[in-house]
Amino acid sequence: MCFCHPQFHNLQELRHSASLANKVFIQRDYSEGTTCKFQTKFPSELESRIERTLFEDTVKTLNNYYAEAEKIGGQSYLEGCLACATAYLIFLCMETRYEKVLKKIAKYIQEQNEKIYAPRGLLITDPIERGMRVIEISIYEDRGSSGSSSGSSSVSGSTAR
Repeated sequence: MCFCHPQFHNLQELRHSASLANKVFIQRDYSEGTTCKFQTKFPSELESRIERTLFEDTVKTLNNYYAEAEKIGGQSYLEGCLACATAYLIFLCMETRYEKVLKKIAKYIQEQNEKIYAPRGLLITDPIERGMRVIEISIYEDRGSSGSSSGSSSVSGSTAR
């Protein structure tokens, strides 16, 4: 049996009954240009917390959503034409396709946090809150056992900011 991390059942319980131990930052991947894409390399700090496949699936899904948001098509062209024709006032009463996808991403991250990450003592921060530069994953420890599990939770301080 592994007692490496506490089990949390929802985001409020995680934030109230746990203390922040560390943060891991998943950097942008610029190997294919400047499109919004994040690295799928599994951080060693998460090894005892979450399965590699769950982490990779989350990042791949986020990358697919960002590719969908940045896709140029007929709807994007029409939005641009309407924006020019109305001196961009159209956006006061209309949501762009990009904004709609960003809302889908926020909902997806919320669901992932509730179903997968919070029960493992982890919390993903929406990249939009970090300027689309990184995916931030906060690692939490139970306040009651933070001192007793120091051997199993030794994470490098180089990733904390």
